[in-house]
Amino acid sequence: MYTAPSDRYDDMPYRRSGHSGLKLPALSLGLWHNFGPDRTAHSQRAILRRAFDLGITHFDLANNYGPPPGSAESALGDFLRTDFAPYRDELVISTKAGYLMWPGPYGEWGSRKYLLSSLDQSLRRLGLDHVDIFYSHRFDPHTPLEETMGALHTAVQQGKALYAGVSNYSAEQTREAARILGELGTPLTLHQPRYSMLDRRPEDEGLLDALDELRIGTIAYSPLEQGLLTARYLDGIPEDSRAASDSPFLNRDAVTEDLVTRLRALNDIAASRGQTLAQLALAWVLRGGRVTSALVGASSPRQVEDSVAALRHLDFDTEELALVDALVRP
Repeated sequence: MYTAPSDRYDDMPYRRSGHSGLKLPALSLGLWHNFGPDRTAHSQRAILRRAFDLGITHFDLANNYGPPPGSAESALGDFLRTDFAPYRDELVISTKAGYLMWPGPYGEWGSRKYLLSSLDQSLRRLGLDHVDIFYSHRFDPHTPLEETMGALHTAVQQGKALYAGVSNYSAEQTREAARILGELGTPLTLHQPRYSMLDRRPEDEGLLDALDELRIGTIAYSPLEQGLLTARYLDGIPEDSRAASDSPFLNRDAVTEDLVTRLRALNDIAASRGQTLAQLALAWVLRGGRVTSALVGASSPRQVEDSVAALRHLDFDTEELALVDALVRP
């Protein structure tokens, strides 16, 4: 029987999500790659327990996480029943719908039929009567945004979700989504964009400015850029790495000689701060408080511990920020 430590909230900072009452831990655990059947239940349980031990109260999913699709939700559902049932009200569980989940015309994108059907399926896999956050995972150019946001509103009104969010929406799309939801009476609480030192689009395309203006929380995914912003690629491409497998999310072509040189220089900056490269990357995303939470994945409890250690040093001086910019914006 798992018993969480009594001091689990002592060191983790919690940040308010925009204008809402919802607080998220500065680091959240994403269950994207490591919660399918290719990973043992023992390792998955150890990761979840260690995360909660350290104050990570937010577990983030999508309907298609695994692989295969749905397996991450099913795995978490098992652990919610066996390990975390006494702590359900201390947890924030989120899921999303938008990418391909089942065949046919109703198995992806942003229609009302797909989103609400997907949420019902997610709840069954998770063994829950509601999730805390339900996201539209991507903008659907072929469905009226009023319909997509109306589905999120319905999910909240039905009590199947407590908060509504979007992911991978542009600044303009986010503004319109927030307007529609606001008129319906369901605030847009969170946006989940891809954001890292190597992917500055939320800054460059005005998304972070829009979220600040609209008072919407920001939870950044891929802050380690699929592992590039770790020590893993400092000497090239390891044979057991994601890039070596030609993953659709990271392939060999992305790991250029120039990039490796810049990663090594970033690693030197990290070392001067007493951090690893991964810790530097997480601290950079969380700098200044514009980002509510950064999503991290983990393949072991040790990786969770290393990520949480980044929170000990989130401040940057002007010179450090300039050095980072010179390397990531050559």
